[in-house]
This record gives sequence, structure tokens and C-alpha cells, in this order.
Amino acid sequence: MAVELVLRSTRVITPGGTRAASVAVAAGKITAVLAHDAEVPAGARLEDFGDDVLLPGLVDTHVHVNDPGRTEWEGFWTATRAAAAGGITTILDMPLNSLPPTTTVDHLRVKQDVARAKAHVDVGFWGGALPDNVKDLRPLHDAGVYGFKCFLSPSGVEEFPQLDQERLATSLAEITGFGGLLIVHAEDPHHLESAPQNPGPKYADFLASRPRDAENTAIQNLIDQARRLNARVHVLHLSSSDALPLIAAAKAEGVRITVESCPHFLTLTAEEVPDGATEFKCCPPIREAANQDLLWDALADGTIDCVVSDHSPSTADLKTGDFATAWGGISSLQLGLPAIWTEARRRGRTLEDVVRWMSAAPAALAGLDAKGAIEAGRDADFAVLAPDETFTVDPAELHHRNQVTAYAGKTLYGVVKSTWLRGTRIAYHGTPTEPTGRLLERQN
Repeated sequence: MAVELVLRSTRVITPGGTRAASVAVAAGKITAVLAHDAEVPAGARLEDFGDDVLLPGLVDTHVHVNDPGRTEWEGFWTATRAAAAGGITTILDMPLNSLPPTTTVDHLRVKQDVARAKAHVDVGFWGGALPDNVKDLRPLHDAGVYGFKCFLSPSGVEEFPQLDQERLATSLAEITGFGGLLIVHAEDPHHLESAPQNPGPKYADFLASRPRDAENTAIQNLIDQARRLNARVHVLHLSSSDALPLIAAAKAEGVRITVESCPHFLTLTAEEVPDGATEFKCCPPIREAANQDLLWDALADGTIDCVVSDHSPSTADLKTGDFATAWGGISSLQLGLPAIWTEARRRGRTLEDVVRWMSAAPAALAGLDAKGAIEAGRDADFAVLAPDETFTVDPAELHHRNQVTAYAGKTLYGVVKSTWLRGTRIAYHGTPTEPTGRLLERQN
């Protein structure tokens, strides 16, 4: 294939490290990573980014788009615009908070039909595992979902009930039988029920209502089930550092478990959350600074595999001043890369680390073999980042449908100059183009 486009930078992040390079693109694929001064083929267009960093487009495997059914909360048009503006080129949509939830093949087709014309980035889908849909799991797998999400405690929406330990075992056995992946909201309901419940505006009261023990017990139970069945499981949005030794030991033993954390757990702390500021509410909760330090250590040593947004928006009126009743979810889809980079650079980590956590590892988790790296044969998905430039978060400049964010007013490092999907620029200086994203289905 004739090379159509060459993207050049003095800093290109590849699986082999960061180097000056020219990246050749044809038919939406990377064909070669060449020397910086390589001759541009006849007929090809050159985009020279100077010293701005060229990195692989980010892959966010934890996004609640809520479309259809709760589109006043978010939608495919707005969520994928926010993703594109933030350097994300692929998202996987969670099965709940939309109506219907993605728990049958028919429901999956409804969601795909809604998303198809609105996607500014590539979009894949998780299925849902409920107490009564074991019969639907293999058909959903065959229809191309990337795995199945379940809750071990109440989800917050009545149409997506939790699995108790018996039903978890049943679903996990079924999913393991066809080689699937179960991704788990791991909080133990008994610990939550016995925790102190003091409604009101005080963040300390809310934090006490979601104790670390709830996560720790649920994760230990999940490890036990995965060990027994030789199942593949993934812990969503890890918040409790107390669970890290359990996870590290399970990995060392050969249990097939992976773990994610999120920008809000890695960049925000309980000590800084003002009373009544429910834009900071999420479940599990943002914990103390000392806890956060241990999460960063676990990223560094590989106990935590990846960082994804858990973008879970709502309308502003649902963020009441009472932490007990406010909707729990952080809107951060557009801001995850600069938020993580700001904290990573402060802690002496590199952009190569950030790319591993936010692009390569999420792509590997979902089996997105064409995503997650700048190397020949992958999709030509890129973000161009000015890592030393700063900006102050103005909610009015976000593309999320509801411009509520815990990051309002924060000054962050890392300005996304442009985003590219299969060799086409889909966002420029924060402004997305018309949608060119595709719907993805699991291929293996």
C-alpha cells in the first residue's frame, strides 16, 4: 500500500522506548516507524509535530455512556467528543445506566444502532452479568462483547441487580466455559450494610460508609472463585490499598486476575474534598493521601495493570449536597490524560509509564490487538501532547453533556494538541471533527 501520511516528532513513544521518528500510515494502519529524517514518499502528506510528543491513542475500557435511556446524563455524541478532545481513540461502554442495559443480544443491538452514527472514536461494548441472564452470556459473547460486568453490591439502578456469591459462581463458571472475562465491581454488601450511615454533607461520613473492608473482602472472595474455576477476572476501579497484598499474592500464584484504578483515586484525596462537594462522590470512594501513595507504588510494580476513567456522569441536579443521596460518579473522560500525567511527573514517572497504563494495558485487557501501540500493523491512532504546557480546567470547555467535574479550577500539565483515528485527525486544539468512529466487536 502506498504511504498516504507521515507523522513526525522528536519524541515518539513506541514499545521500544521514546525516540525521534517518522511514522508512516497507509489505509488507516501504521506501516512503519522510520528514522526521524526518513524521506517522505511521493504523494504522502507530512505532519511535523516538532517536539510535541506523539503517543498511541488512549484506550478507555470503563465508560458509562448511558445512551439510550438516560441520554440527559450523557450520550454517544457527547461522550465520544470528550474522548477525542482528551486523546482517547477507543472506549468500551459499560452495560448499565443505559435503558435497556446490555444484558441480551437484542439490547446490544439497540445500543449499537444508537451509537453507530454518533461515534467520534471507536466504540466497543461490555455485556452485563445479572442473576437471571446466565442463558444470555454465551450469545452476547458470540455477538462480540468484550466481557461481562457484574456488581457484588447494589449498582444504584434497579434494572442491574447484584450477584450474590452463589450467582457469581454460576455466572463465572459459564463465562469461563467459553473463555470469557468477568469484570467486577468489588464491594461486599455485608460490610456496606454494617458500616455507619450518617446522611448529610460531610465527606468524612460518606467515606466511613464505604469502608476499605468492603473492597478487601469482595476481592478476596473473587480471588477464591477465580482460583477454583481457573477463571479470568478483572477488578474494576480499585480504591483500597489494603487489597494490594491480596492481589499481588494471587498474581504470583498464577490466578488470572487483573486490576484497574482511576484518575480520581490517583490524583484526588479525601483530605481535599470539601463538605457538600458531591461532584467528588464515587463508589468506592476517593480515599486518603497515604492510601493514594500505595496505589502509585502498585502501578509502578505492576500489581495494578491499568488506569481508566470510570466516567460516570449524571445531570447536575442529581449531585445534591447530601453525599448519601447524590449520584455517585466522576466525570473525567476528557481530563484523564493530563490529570494522570500531572501527578505522574510529580512522582518521577514518565510518559512511557502513562502510555503503558492508559493505552497498552487497557488494549491488552480487552484483546484490542490493533490498538495501544505505535508499531507497524496497528491502527494509526495517535494523540499529540505538549507535556510541559499547562491549562486550568474550565467546565464550560468540556464536551461532556453535563459539565460537572471534580477537576474544576485545577491546573494540569499536558495539553492535547490533536487526536488521530486510523490516520484521520478527529480533534484539533480541543475541537472534535465530525464522527468517524467505528463500532468494534471482539475478534478472538
